[in-house]
Amino acid sequence: MSMILTAVGLNHTTAPLALREKVAFAPEQIGQAVAAARSWFGQRASGSSSGNNEAAILSTCNRTELYAACSADNPVDAAAHFLADFHQLSYGDLRPHLYTLPQDNAVRHAFRVASGLDSMVLGEAQILGQMKNAVRQADEAGGLGTYLHQMFQRTFAVAKEVRSTTEIGAHSVSMAAAAVRLSQRIFDDIAGQNVLFIGAGEMIELCATHFAAQNPKSLTIANRTLERGESLAHRFNGKAIRLADLPEQLSQFDIIVSCTASSLPIIGLGLMERVVRARRHRPVFMVDLAVPRDIEPEVGKLDDVFLYTVDDLGSVVQTGIENRQAAVAQAEAIIENRVRSFMHWMDGRAIVPVIQDLHESSEQLRLAELDRARRMLARGDDAEQVLEALSRGLTAKFLHGPQQALHQASGDDRARLASLLPQLFRTKR
Repeated sequence: MSMILTAVGLNHTTAPLALREKVAFAPEQIGQAVAAARSWFGQRASGSSSGNNEAAILSTCNRTELYAACSADNPVDAAAHFLADFHQLSYGDLRPHLYTLPQDNAVRHAFRVASGLDSMVLGEAQILGQMKNAVRQADEAGGLGTYLHQMFQRTFAVAKEVRSTTEIGAHSVSMAAAAVRLSQRIFDDIAGQNVLFIGAGEMIELCATHFAAQNPKSLTIANRTLERGESLAHRFNGKAIRLADLPEQLSQFDIIVSCTASSLPIIGLGLMERVVRARRHRPVFMVDLAVPRDIEPEVGKLDDVFLYTVDDLGSVVQTGIENRQAAVAQAEAIIENRVRSFMHWMDGRAIVPVIQDLHESSEQLRLAELDRARRMLARGDDAEQVLEALSRGLTAKFLHGPQQALHQASGDDRARLASLLPQLFRTKR
């Protein structure tokens, strides 16, 4: 069976945060999930095995997507069922929020995602690094084969071309910048506030850069690994604390930004109730950029706590989108051209087995005639006659199939064969 490309997933436009966090894959789950997806597709293919199937998983705060190249009988439906089964969710509840994209639509989607056209922050560059990391993880888990490897290599090339030849990233408002803007609605002067960042990943680093530019009173990094936290804090003349020390120190901070890979909330309602009392109702601004969430949603109901999730920042980051419409049109044109190029490559891959079979059958014919010629030479036949017999035998055997097909065909089929055969057996002059 031919391989079908598929992209199935959900994002910030199709599913609420509460569902996205249920479908998110933790970093340590990716390898296992890729292997499970390949096996899943193999079980749903006629005469296929997991060894022929390919899979990669992209999981960020805004999206979870499964990319596959497989020969499953219904690959799009199989991929959707896999996401529900792996996360032990009801397929009926999950399916309405999924986009299911086969073949060229899957390729187009991958190109758009990497180029920042499908992001909450139009033109944001972080997604490209996240996709490259997802591909690396899939490769390490044995999930990449000819099709996905080629698709992702072209995906990265397209993203580079879009970013270098258009202004898609110009005037964009990042999530980090949006967090600063929102905090300024609560605190007129960030310079007088104590800022805490929970985590030490790429998003926290970006946020710390933006907040540090506002010269806060203090800047602190809380991380499970103190060494990693100290390394990041040193860049901003801040300090680091252990995540385990948060309960005792959380009340010191006016602005709290969290983004970890924890599968469970780090800050609960009970802790924040104690923090609010200790602060004597001085306001706390909190941003939870993690999926699954680091801060229990109920925290946002407390008086004097202003809690924003990654989805809440969506309206802020849309500022200036009108200025990028021309760049979007340019980017879409580049992507359409590259999609056509990739699908042409895929069409070429589809006939590879036919060409291989043709070579194998031709080789069998050649070897049979060569063996016959050697026997003739061994019994002393004239070499010229042997060569003549060899050439006639090869010609007869190669023409036998086409001639038989012509004789057996009738009507339009015969006319079609008659027009094709001269092209297939055309010789150079």
